[in-house]
Amino acid sequence: MGSLDDRVVLVSGGTQGVGLAIARAALTEGARVVVTGRRADVGERAAGELSTLGDARFVACDVADVDACRAAVDATVTAHGRVDGLVNAAGFTERGSLLDTTPEMFEQHVAVNLRGPFFLMQAAVGDMVRRGEPGSVVNVLTMSSHGGQPHLAPYSATKAGLAGLTKNAAYAHRFDRVRVNGVNIGWTDSDGEDVIQRRFHGAGDDWRERAGERLPAGRLATPEDLTGLVTLLLSDASGVVTGSVIDWDQTIPGTSD
Repeated sequence: MGSLDDRVVLVSGGTQGVGLAIARAALTEGARVVVTGRRADVGERAAGELSTLGDARFVACDVADVDACRAAVDATVTAHGRVDGLVNAAGFTERGSLLDTTPEMFEQHVAVNLRGPFFLMQAAVGDMVRRGEPGSVVNVLTMSSHGGQPHLAPYSATKAGLAGLTKNAAYAHRFDRVRVNGVNIGWTDSDGEDVIQRRFHGAGDDWRERAGERLPAGRLATPEDLTGLVTLLLSDASGVVTGSVIDWDQTIPGTSD
């Protein structure tokens, strides 16, 4: 407890799902947190809940809009004087294969999963470098960045791009003491995943139980399972690690099942 005392952490997509769980954990560790999301009603509700844990604010931001990304970082700096940590948790997971993905769908994946994180990092790391102070960025990626299923073609491509950007930024700013790492998360139970399973895969009310039957732990991962690793990477407790993309899943890349 307290590993993020007095740190200012900006969490994109922090109003629901994985991002919201990360915001809760950061507050519990002592951070002041700003969360972003597209919908003001969802964002204000999340900020109200988070405020029971500490200093939490909501800034409306569609990460597909570069100006909105820059404005979110500016708003954080205006409110708190700086940004110490950035978590890129916003993501777009619309299904599409190589053969049926439209240019419009592909561009939306690029905008949310790659371009938005790029310019959020540009603005947040820029603040860290200008102040001459250390900082940490954690990009929430996916095991599908290793290749992914056929129906995740644009998602896999853009998250793989973000994995490459993670390493590039880490290398570029290692002597600025800005650490940049990523986490490839596996199949995780969230409200958003429930919508996806029902909308695209015809899942019934028991889809979580059926999924768990096929997994070593007997269940899907939860957003809360992830938060300890993310807060570790944001904090000094992770030491000098930078440029790492960590697989966080029950499956092993390169194996047959």
